[in-house]
Amino acid sequence: MRNGAADVLDRIRAACRDVAGAARLVRIDETALARYVEELDASRLPSPEYDRDAHFLGRPDETVAYVATLDAVNFGSGYFPHLAKRPGRSGYFTIAMALTDRFRRIGPLRAEELAGATGQACAALFGQDRRDPVVAELMDLFAQAWSDLGRDLVERFAGSFTRLVEAADGSAARLVGILDAQPFFRDVASYDGRDVPFYKRAQILASDLDLALHGKGWGRFDDLDRLTIFADNLVPHVLRVDGVLSFDPGLVARIEHEELLQAGSKEEVEIRACAVHAVERLVEELRARGHAATARNLDVYLWTRGQAASYKATARRHRTRSVYY
Repeated sequence: MRNGAADVLDRIRAACRDVAGAARLVRIDETALARYVEELDASRLPSPEYDRDAHFLGRPDETVAYVATLDAVNFGSGYFPHLAKRPGRSGYFTIAMALTDRFRRIGPLRAEELAGATGQACAALFGQDRRDPVVAELMDLFAQAWSDLGRDLVERFAGSFTRLVEAADGSAARLVGILDAQPFFRDVASYDGRDVPFYKRAQILASDLDLALHGKGWGRFDDLDRLTIFADNLVPHVLRVDGVLSFDPGLVARIEHEELLQAGSKEEVEIRACAVHAVERLVEELRARGHAATARNLDVYLWTRGQAASYKATARRHRTRSVYY
């Protein structure tokens, strides 16, 4: 029996199901969902991989430090249009590769260094110009995220990244519960008076540790098959373009005019929650047909689809300035 922090993944599913049932601006198209199941080649769903060119890989303890440090600032898609990006690279890879360079050149950032992080230091590390106020805001948020991580490591885990992971005892759900102590990992929205947890980046941390360490040692989590999708703005966009999600015309117009959606607003919560629930429905249908599908694998599939030029040309995805994605 799961309880306490261990049932957080069930709570995500239940809350997103309820939001999907009550949503007014976003809905799941049942006909399109059934067609999607038929068209999916479930036997060829991609497995997530660790990109060793863009990401640091060293001793296991150093790799744990890298993954935790990166995922603490794995947000900012609503800010990325202002980011100075590496040639041919997205905002995420610009940040990941800059941190990789730092780890390869100098080594890990210690917990005490993270606790004292500043926006100016983050801008220097990531090669960003703070004269752009949007960039400056993101760098200050990065500094706050690192400061929260560093203080938490010092206060609860003797400054050790690996002790934090060990406290999860091989459970991604428990790791999510542990990270909830850090405000920027506490990805919980409110919808009609009830909490709606997503914990996108906390789930990604468990997933990334598994990939980087091949599911061994500090990368072993026995419940990765229970992870939900990592609810952001790309996977819902792919599901909308593919017809599985249907948005209110007024909401579509706002997105197409590149209006920023407020983090935690009804429309933003509905977009994320309906995407989570739609993928859960896909997983159920695929499993009923004998396929060993997981939301994690479908997330990779949908995220990869979203890299195609056609998904960028067909419609715009929603933008939200959030610390959660």
